Amino acid sequence: MGARIEHRASFSAPVSTVYSALVDKAYLSDRLAALGGQNSALLDHEASGDRASFRVRQGLPAEQLPSTVRNFLGGDLVVEREETWRLEGGKHVATTRARIPGMPAEITGRVRLEETADGGTDWVTDAEVKVNIPLLGGKLERSVAEPVAKLLAAESQFAGTWLAEHRPS
Repeated sequence: MGARIEHRASFSAPVSTVYSALVDKAYLSDRLAALGGQNSALLDHEASGDRASFRVRQGLPAEQLPSTVRNFLGGDLVVEREETWRLEGGKHVATTRARIPGMPAEITGRVRLEETADGGTDWVTDAEVKVNIPLLGGKLERSVAEPVAKLLAAESQFAGTWLAEHRPS
């Protein structure tokens, strides 16, 4: 069993607006520029109606990593992440998968957008980090989960700001 990551963010914008932003090429490019770290890139992007998929590369500087991860990698943490969005039961959901080059690790998860009672949106992420290294795997899983959880928090804060600046009046 890997290390679990759970994250929730709330927005006053309706689900359709939040979904449109989260899969928008300009939003993703802006998010990577603000939070993606060195050598970040939007590697692939397709969006059409209620379906979207994209692949990004993001980095976290070694000095922001727990020592366990820093010692194992010997440098910055690079994450290559894929998200695939679709409508499921009338709700926007995504599967996400990330890998860390240089480490036998994988992060898998599910993201969903839920309408709130006041017409806003909850962005909910449930993920798991798995590191396939005997004896060290559990410790590395927890050490990788921590900066990933912080990145999700920063991304949701960025999304809130971006939505406020780009939301139609």
